[in-house]
Amino acid sequence: MAGSSNFDGYSPAANINVTPFVDVALVLLVVFMITAPMMQQGVDVNLPKVAAGPVAGGADEQVVISIDHKGTIFIGKDNVIDLSDLPKKITAVMEARQAADRKVYIRADSELVYGRVMSVMAKLHESGINQIGLISAPPDVSETRMVDKKKK
Repeated sequence: MAGSSNFDGYSPAANINVTPFVDVALVLLVVFMITAPMMQQGVDVNLPKVAAGPVAGGADEQVVISIDHKGTIFIGKDNVIDLSDLPKKITAVMEARQAADRKVYIRADSELVYGRVMSVMAKLHESGINQIGLISAPPDVSETRMVDKKKK
């Protein structure tokens, strides 16, 4: 048996080349990391800055009400509504949701009069929305360090 081996010539070689798989996975990771910040809902407003961290939640499930510096109210990105129509519109949006999923997030411009935000929150409460979140911009790193130094 000169030159015998364990390979009989009939069994397929089942080797998986992992390198191309890892390359594709990393490319997809980079693509999602680049596109994720672009997927924001609502109208562009100057958000107030806070030192708290972000709230966890799915971006595609959020109902976002934006209020720009003029006091104009938007549901989503383009749907301009009047304050008196807010309960009717928000009830229509929320009717298909479970009670636990009836959350509304408010993005209000930092230069907006506080009373305007409170009137929107009151209308939401009239509609049966009891879970309201306020969206703010993350703090600058330099501002966070200044707050930490003041605490010491």
